[in-house]
This record gives sequence, structure tokens and C-alpha cells, in this order.
Amino acid sequence: MSTPGTLFSHRTFSEFALPPQVQQGLDDASFTQCTLVQAEVLPLTLAGRDVAAQAQTGTGKTAAYLVTIFTQLLAKPAPEPRVPRALIVAPTRELVVQVAADAEKLGAHTGLVTEAVFGGMEYREQRDELRRGVDILVGTPGRLLDYLRQGVTSLRHVEVFVVDEADRMFDMGFVDDLREITRRLPPPGRRQTMFYTATLSPRVLALGYNEMRDPAEIVVNPEEITPDRLQQVLYHVGAREKFSLLLGLLAREGCERTMLFVNTREEARRLVERLERHGYDARGLTGSVIQRRRLKVLADFKEGKLPILVATDVASRGLHIEGVSHVINYDLPQDPEDYVHRVGRTARAGAEGKAISLACENFVYSLPAIEKLLGAAIPTGFADDSMFLRVQPRSRPHVEARPRERVAVTEPRGGNAATAAGPDGAPRAKRRHRRRRRGGQGAPPAGVESPGS
Repeated sequence: MSTPGTLFSHRTFSEFALPPQVQQGLDDASFTQCTLVQAEVLPLTLAGRDVAAQAQTGTGKTAAYLVTIFTQLLAKPAPEPRVPRALIVAPTRELVVQVAADAEKLGAHTGLVTEAVFGGMEYREQRDELRRGVDILVGTPGRLLDYLRQGVTSLRHVEVFVVDEADRMFDMGFVDDLREITRRLPPPGRRQTMFYTATLSPRVLALGYNEMRDPAEIVVNPEEITPDRLQQVLYHVGAREKFSLLLGLLAREGCERTMLFVNTREEARRLVERLERHGYDARGLTGSVIQRRRLKVLADFKEGKLPILVATDVASRGLHIEGVSHVINYDLPQDPEDYVHRVGRTARAGAEGKAISLACENFVYSLPAIEKLLGAAIPTGFADDSMFLRVQPRSRPHVEARPRERVAVTEPRGGNAATAAGPDGAPRAKRRHRRRRRGGQGAPPAGVESPGS
């Protein structure tokens, strides 16, 4: 039995007698000691058991199911031509890319081919890779079903089926897609199924038990759904003063690698614009950003080239980014489970981290549900006047006034020089006065600019 607050168990990967190719990949990644969830899950999954596992974010769930997949697939010769024998479904494109990268890294010596399919880019390239044959298929439900409906590939030979971030699948409305995918799989008795999540809800279990064969339910440290070494603090602040307090927090905390979470794409865009105006290097990660740019932004943040990432909840699920020092909930999430996933981006794998939440009048109503899920109140901080920094007003573009055009007045027909010109020889504006009498538009009075000047 694990003690609360610990991440690693006393077990090592070498105790499981893994295939040499799998053990070599773990050694290359310096994975020696098992985390708690790995120590609980691997004895069951390596024996072919179905599992529904709940554990904190950043505790090694991805490695747990990848080691199982590699071991199971290497136990049998690969068919010719190659067809998917393992399927991993994840809710977001970024998570699919990350899982595929981890599979290629840990499985570098296995000879197994991994392919990621997701929307937003490389439609033909992904399709052609599938036709050439893959062993492990990782995808988002939408793009995956698109290829399946076209007959590009088949799931009839899948031996291991994994749903990552299972609870998020329900939140994002993927239930119908998941059911269609499972109908294309072999029946539960002829495949191994694993569900992994940070919050194991009754909805997940309901679907899981319909699609599983006598599953084992694994819950690691249920009393600690947030990382043990995570420092949390909450500030109550008015919506109009929230950005001023954010500037003060960024200056005081010295946030080197910070994730700022908001609830909408538009707020993310506005926040990036305001931060840049105040001298901070920030970029947004939302669903409206094209996929190629999203991957570039995420890569820059992971490599430390970008200090501040402003994101919606598309980036809060499953992504492993080392060295995130701070998570700031600029907007409190409306779904309490999203709070758990957001703050789980820091204090990962035993590291320390800090989560700061700003509760304004627009989103404070979700605080009771968040604290109920956590089982405790979030510690409240006091923001004195020194923490509110001056907000630079948005500069208005300077528009130069156009000089008033001079209108040449021609000599009226039938007139003479004496009546058409004044004493100094300048033409009289007789025609202008006639236009006024006829209801035409004349020149504005002296000292008043005409429209468009």
C-alpha cells in the first residue's frame, strides 16, 4: 500500500521481465523505478487484464500502457501486410502528438511502427502512412473515423485498445464517436482494453464496463487528486483589476515558464495582446490557432524559448511539459475537473510548482464546486496595493488631419474683372453664395473643420 504524497514505488521495471527491446527503451529514457500507478497497473496489464486506472496527472500513465502495448505486440509476429494491432484514442491533437512521440522514444528498439492521425494538417500524408501499414495507431476520434469510413485502414486486428483522458472524451462530446470506434473493434473478449484518466467518473466507468472484460479498477492516492508538492493560492479580485494584479504577480513571482489559463479563445487573444503591450513575450494556444502553429508554439514553450503560454483547456489535458514553474488560472474554470487538469501542468513527477487562481465576479461561482472536488478550500492570499501594477492604456493610432483643399473660383459667365475680383485682385466667391441660396452645400463657417479633414 502506498503512502499518501509519494510518487514512486519500491518496484523497478526490471522486476517484470520485460522483452529486451522494451527494457532497452526504458533504460535509454532513464526509467528505472516505477511510479505508483505503474507499479499497480503493470502486473495486471502485462497479464492481459483490462483496467480502468485513475491517477494524478504527471504520474506516468502513458508509459504504463505503452510498456504493456510493446510487450503484448512483441509476443506475436506482426502480420503481413501490417495492420493496426494497438489503438490509442486521445481527445486533443497535442496529446496525440505527445503520445506518438513517447511511443517512438520508448519503442525505438522494438521495430514497431507508430502513426499519429489528427486533424488540422497532413491529411494525405497520414492517409498514405496508414496505407503503408502501422502497428500502433494513435488518433483523435474525428480524424480516425474519417479514415475508417473511407476504408483506409481497419481495426479488426486490434489486440490492445487504450482510451487516454477518458473523462475528457465525455466532456468534449466524443461519446458517440467512441461507440462507433468500438463497434469496429474486435469484441471485448478478443482484445485488451484500458481506460486512463485523472478523474474516474461514473460516466467513464459506465462506458468502460460495457466495453471491457472483467476490468480491474485502479485508483492511486484518491485523497490527493492534485500533486503533493503543489502550492495553491487564490486571490479574490474584481474583473477590472484582474490584469493589474496579474502584472504584479508576474513581476513578483519571476515566472520563467508559466501557463496562463482562460475560458475563451477571445480572452486568450486579448490577454496575449495586453501582455505583449507590457513587454512580456507571450503566445496563445487555442482551438482557433492553425495546427502547424499550435505545434510550433508548444515546441517553443517546451524548449524554454517562450516564457508565457496563454491557453484554453485544449492544453490542460495530458500534456507533459517539464519545468513549468507556475500555472495561473486567469479565469476560474467552469468545470471543476478542469481545475485539476490545469494545475497538473506543474509540480509533475515529484517537482515543485505553484498554482495561482484569480477569482473575479464573472467566474467565482465555480469555486464551491472546485473546492468540493478537491475536498478542501484553496488557501486565500491577500493582495495589497503594491501588487497591483499600473496598466498601460491602449494607444490609439495617430491620424494626421488633412489640410483643407482650396477650391478655385472661376469667373462667372458674363462678368468682368471689376465685379469678379476684389480690391487685391482675388476672385470673389459669388458662386459660393449663389449655391447657398439655392440650397446647395457651402463651405463651413470660419474656424470649423469640414467632415473628413
